[in-house]
Amino acid sequence: MGEPLLETRGITRRYGGVTALAPLDLVINRGERVALTGPNGAGKTTLLALLAGVGTPGGGDIRWVGDASRSVGWVPQRPALYPRLTVRENLRLFAGLERVDDAVATADRLITRADLGEFADRRANVLSTGTLQRLNLAIALAGAPALLLLDEPTGTLSPDQRVRLWAWMDDLVRTDGMTLVFSTQSMDEAARSSDRMLVLARGRLAHDGPAGAIDEAAFMTLVEEAP
Repeated sequence: MGEPLLETRGITRRYGGVTALAPLDLVINRGERVALTGPNGAGKTTLLALLAGVGTPGGGDIRWVGDASRSVGWVPQRPALYPRLTVRENLRLFAGLERVDDAVATADRLITRADLGEFADRRANVLSTGTLQRLNLAIALAGAPALLLLDEPTGTLSPDQRVRLWAWMDDLVRTDGMTLVFSTQSMDEAARSSDRMLVLARGRLAHDGPAGAIDEAAFMTLVEEAP
């Protein structure tokens, strides 16, 4: 793995009397693929949202290391786009919001890379689930982010669509040096599609190690024994 990209120091988040995220120290390295897993309500979405800058920690801080680009691509579970706009219009709009030099060229490049050519002039609200997720990902890439955060990106996809998505993500890491952090409910997906696995349980980091280092039984033990 490369050098550190960003660090969290004691970040926390509470919602009323509920601790969604206990003090957490974490280092994300350049060019790595990090899987974030754990049961529902463990704090996965909260952590990803804080890293994306959607809300602020209740305590602690998030620090980018050295000259690291602070650009983040955020892919929430529900597509964040304009359903009445076409694929092309959505990409041009979001590229413009990212203040790229040429929004039209950027949109065309992303249409090609996401294999959206035949859908380019169709409204987003008529796209299939898999195609809509490709558009959702393409939008997140409009600003050429250093870090791509994905909240359960394959949760609604068919097996063949999952294979296609991960082939694209692997290409982003390999050719663009992108850093990926994604949440998933699947231990198999976490082991297969990441270099490193984080397990959250009750808002706490219960495990941080190489992908595939723990099996289902060990995962359940970590979850059950979390304070």
